[in-house]
Amino acid sequence: MSTKRIVVIGGTAAGPKAAARAKRLDETAQVTLLQKAPELSMASCGYPYYVAGEVKARDSLLATPAGVVRDPAFFAGAKGITAMVGTEVTAIDRQAKTVAWKKAATGEAGELSYDKLILATGSVAKVPPIPGRELAGVTTLASLADADRLRELAQAGQGKPAVIVGGGLIGMESCEALVTAGLDVTVVEALPHILSFLDPELALLVEKHARAKGAKIVTGVGIAAILGENGAVSGVRLADGRELPASLVIMAIGVAPNTALAKAAGLTLGKTGGITVDAHMRTSDADIYAVGDCVEVTNRLTGQPMHAPFGDLANLEGRVAGENAVLGDVATFPGTIGSGICKVFDFAAASTGLSERRAREAGFEVVTAVNASPDKPGFMGAKPVVSKLVAEAKTGRILGFACVGLGNVNRQAAEMAMAILGGLTVDDVAMADLPYAPPFSLAIDHAIATAHVLQNKMRGLMRGETSVAVKARLDNGNKPFLLDVRGPKEFEEMRLGLGETLVPLGQLRKRLNDMPADRHAPIVSYCKVSMRGYEAQRVLEAAGYDNVTVMEGGLVAWPYQLEK
Repeated sequence: MSTKRIVVIGGTAAGPKAAARAKRLDETAQVTLLQKAPELSMASCGYPYYVAGEVKARDSLLATPAGVVRDPAFFAGAKGITAMVGTEVTAIDRQAKTVAWKKAATGEAGELSYDKLILATGSVAKVPPIPGRELAGVTTLASLADADRLRELAQAGQGKPAVIVGGGLIGMESCEALVTAGLDVTVVEALPHILSFLDPELALLVEKHARAKGAKIVTGVGIAAILGENGAVSGVRLADGRELPASLVIMAIGVAPNTALAKAAGLTLGKTGGITVDAHMRTSDADIYAVGDCVEVTNRLTGQPMHAPFGDLANLEGRVAGENAVLGDVATFPGTIGSGICKVFDFAAASTGLSERRAREAGFEVVTAVNASPDKPGFMGAKPVVSKLVAEAKTGRILGFACVGLGNVNRQAAEMAMAILGGLTVDDVAMADLPYAPPFSLAIDHAIATAHVLQNKMRGLMRGETSVAVKARLDNGNKPFLLDVRGPKEFEEMRLGLGETLVPLGQLRKRLNDMPADRHAPIVSYCKVSMRGYEAQRVLEAAGYDNVTVMEGGLVAWPYQLEK
């Protein structure tokens, strides 16, 4: 039996995983990994923390958990894989089953034959064709070379203004990095709010937190031009004519699949621009697989193709392709529900499945609930989290969940990700049996409590509206009767300051005369997290009030200015 020749193009995440899986399952296979950059297996998600100086040693971004740098010698010795760095693949000949390569540093060139080829060419940063993008001081954060350059610029630019174009994951992580490094940072986002995978109720909370940490955030307007003096960036002009000073501009509006090689080779590309693959990660050529940021995959909730450039998915896809390249098409990748998490200063922001907006765009009829609570008991150092749950209206099947805050956001999102993957309903999660002890969670964990809120709404026991909806009513001049049912001390420490009436919950039954005389008048009840707000609604409805809603999440979920 002849030795199987496996060639992998791309050495960041998906490529090394595919190469290692192939060699591990077939020790006789000849596995060659070609990487254009000088480094291998870079922890690209760690770049912002390297820029900020939180990651001190550059090599730690390239090392195993044991601290061994994953260089060609490591791959040869530990993995039995030939890794060629600084080596660009210039062409794929599908008929001859060869790839042509060239080393930029030396001019050396050659050709490799393959039985199975795996493309892991990754993504490229999107840079819009705006004037001034070529100026010195304009950069992206898509490679380790970018991170090296940006770290130097950040260290030299302390106290100077910087503009980040784009308020997505990369943009907000870069924002934290530059603020931490001492720069005066403004994030410019063309969409109505940052972190578009979140609905506004949660995204606005993250914005509020980032501003409190010193970042400036401009939303709803794009960049018209980058301004410069003597070949270096000096500022940006927004689409509305405003100009912002800048000694540094980071373009962080997202990434696109890097498909130049695949396209030149005649492989089929999909609607999103990524390489089309089947469940085995096989392209339109039966002997070529593709994995990672360069492909499009299936959204398991909508059935539609999507570009999902995430490191965890890249590794999972690489594992499948590596196995199939040596054993035949025995492994499958089922698609993604789109889970992700990021750190924004002291906040974490996580989501899984579909936001309300995306669920409605996909044609689902949905119900939602917002919940705020501590992540564990107060006597164990509780921190607040706010979440939003999205479910299918008719079936109660969970479609999406997002959570932000200072507390343990990751746990909540992970629980709901598994609920979505398992096809669970709101009722299922409402009775989930999860591990509990005070150091880790509340007796009724936050995610379960969020399901309880939505369950109450679906059963008609609670009528709620989000803080964003309440603010819209106030802005439109349709002011409801705002009922704060906290205690006087709480009210003095923090309040809306919008003409609300304070009636502590324990006094409400005796003070119904303080409520509107009209039993049909709109009333919005709330407290710190609106648990007491819900109880107030029940009391008022029992007294004949029929237009009472609860401001979901209470003051903790209020993303706007407070009087105190």
